[in-house]
Formats: sequence, C-alpha cells, structure tokens
Amino acid sequence: MPGKLAIHGGTPVRKTIVPYGHQWIDSDDSQAVTDVLKTDWITQGPKVEEFEHVVSKYCHAKYAVAFSSGTAALHAAAFTAGVSYGSDVITSPITFVADGNCVLYLGGTVKFSDINPDTYNIDPGNIKTTLTSKTKALIPVDFAGQPCDLDEINTIASDHRIPVIEDAAHSLGAEYKGKKIGGLADFTVFSFHPVKAITTGEGGMVLTNYEEFYEQLLMFRTHGITKDPRKLKRNEGAWYYEMQELGFNYRLTDLQCALGISQFKKLDTFIKRRRAIALQYNNAFSELQEITIPYEKKDVRSAYHIYVIQLQLERLTCGRKTIFDALRAENIGVQVHYIPVHYQPYYQQNLGYKKGNFPFAERYYERALTLPLFPRMTDGDVEDVIEAVQKVISYYRRD
Repeated sequence: MPGKLAIHGGTPVRKTIVPYGHQWIDSDDSQAVTDVLKTDWITQGPKVEEFEHVVSKYCHAKYAVAFSSGTAALHAAAFTAGVSYGSDVITSPITFVADGNCVLYLGGTVKFSDINPDTYNIDPGNIKTTLTSKTKALIPVDFAGQPCDLDEINTIASDHRIPVIEDAAHSLGAEYKGKKIGGLADFTVFSFHPVKAITTGEGGMVLTNYEEFYEQLLMFRTHGITKDPRKLKRNEGAWYYEMQELGFNYRLTDLQCALGISQFKKLDTFIKRRRAIALQYNNAFSELQEITIPYEKKDVRSAYHIYVIQLQLERLTCGRKTIFDALRAENIGVQVHYIPVHYQPYYQQNLGYKKGNFPFAERYYERALTLPLFPRMTDGDVEDVIEAVQKVISYYRRD
C-alpha cells in the first residue's frame, strides 16, 4: 500500500497544480504583437494573409482562410459545403460540441456515428451504416491529435458525392501516411485556442484545395460581403461593395495573426516535445494493468494534443471520479475529453438522443482520463505526473 493520498489528508506529490494544457508565449511572440501595434494595421491588414500563407504552405494546401475561432471555422466550412435545412451531417459523438453545433446553426441535422474503440476516432464502417440520401457532409475528428482514417472516409464521401470537413483542431503538425494534415480533405479545420499546438488566443483556420470554396469562405468571414470587381452585380466606384450572402464577422486580427506566425516557427519543436512526453508516459504506464495507454496507428504520426488513458475499472476498487479527484488532490490537473455530445441536454431534448445510442463512445467516456501534456512541461513535471498516477492507481488497485 502506498503512502496516504492527499485526498485523505496525506502530502500531495506536488505543491502547485500542473494543468492538462497550457500555452507557451515567449519574448519573440510578445515582440511580434508589439510590432504590429506600431503599424497602421491591427486588423484586416497584411498579417492575416501572411499567416494564412505560412500555414497553407506547411500543410501543402492551396488555400487557407483565418477565422476568429475554430468554431467559426467549422461554421464557415459547413456553410461552404452546402449544409442547410434538410441536410444530415455525420460526425463523432466523442468531440467538442462545436462539430454538431455548426450543423445546427445552418438548420441541418446531426447524425452521430460510433467510434473505433482502439483509436477513439469515428469508425468508417459505422459511417457507412449511418449514411442516408439526406447526408450532405461528413465531419470526422482527429481525436487527441491522431488523424482519422482519411483514405477510407474520403472514398466513402467520393462514392456519395459529399464533402469531407476534417476537424483537425487537435492535429496541426500531425502526419497521415507521410503527409502533413491540412490538404487531405475537402476542408481541414484548425483551432488556435491556447491549449492547442499553437495559439493566437482564440482563432481558427480552414484549409482547402478548391478555389471556389476559398472564395466562399472569404465572403462568409466578412458579413457575406465582396469588393471583388469580378463578382459584383454592378460597380459604382472604388467604394462599392455588395453583400451577396448572409455571412458573419468572423475575422481574425493582425495582432492575433502576428502571434500565430511567431508561434508557428516553433510548431515542430512543440510537437517533438509533446511526442517525447507521450513516450515517457507510455514507458511508465505500459505495464500497469489498470491503465490502457493511447494506441497510435502505424501509418500516422500523432500530434498528441492530449494524452488520454483508459482506466480498467474492473481492476480498481473505485470509479473514475474517485481517481480523478485523487489526482486533482495530488495537484495533477487531469481532465476528461469529452462528454459524448449525445449526452448533452440540448441534443437529447431536441434531437432525441439518449444514453445507449453509441456503446463504444459511452464505454470510452466512462473510463477516459486526460493527463497533463504540453510543451512547456519540465521533466520534473512529467515525473510528478507519473509518480502521482502510480501512487493513486496503487492505492485503489484491486487485490
């Protein structure tokens, strides 16, 4: 039996909490923002296009459009994909609510498809059984940074002539069969929230290889307005513009884009560190029978946005909440990603979903626990997480 747990009045492993994720802003980032403040453009200026170019070039995509958040980017992609009233869109129940909400914003219906129990990504086989004549788009999610089965999903979509909107909010910097994520679906959506691979504070981006989609995304971002002389119904002069769609103000500022450009220079270093921490965890926990470590497919290179373990509750004397609370008491900022979207009251009350609809997703959720993982973690931080997990698991181990 290990020493007394902090939850029971013992001494915690750490004196201060280590969060599950955290941004890394350095002096170069601060200077980049300060430099923009001294210019004439702090929004709708040249840094926006520069940031878009940096990301699209890295990801080998032809076009990129920056947005005010990942959710705004998903909304824009769904609109451009043609989602509207009467549309069904298939996505994973193990994701943040934004993937379903972007469909609802447009009057569509969300159809969930269960996950693969090994990768936690949407299962292409289940997509096939969920498809109907009303299906107008697929939104697969690269959960935890591991790319989904893009070849299979793209083939399904092509056979049914529907677009794929890849939610790659977790997988910037990841690889699928040797290729960078970003140009492998009709739309690829990134997020630049502070816990993501790089940050612009809030922010997102849509990448595509299709010029028509690119032009629609640009208009949707700016109230549905265009000033392009080639697209105007008439042209009264240099001041003239037209609102041709019902768009939104989803612009990202030059201040944020300057931060993004600076952050992007460190992306590969950040991913390397994330993978190194994940390897340390794998080595430490692979022999613990009470834990299942993340599975990484051989044909992908995960960006390890988060590190999720599965608790083997049959081997423990308690439930997930007790383990969660015990680790928090040890000052390990564990989290749970995610509550299945079909559990949310709005989805149950308005779309008729209920517990029992998606057994693999639900089993995953009951056992999932996210451990801290971010580039600025020190080796000491990582060792503390390992020590705390081993301490807590040992305490609640079933003999």
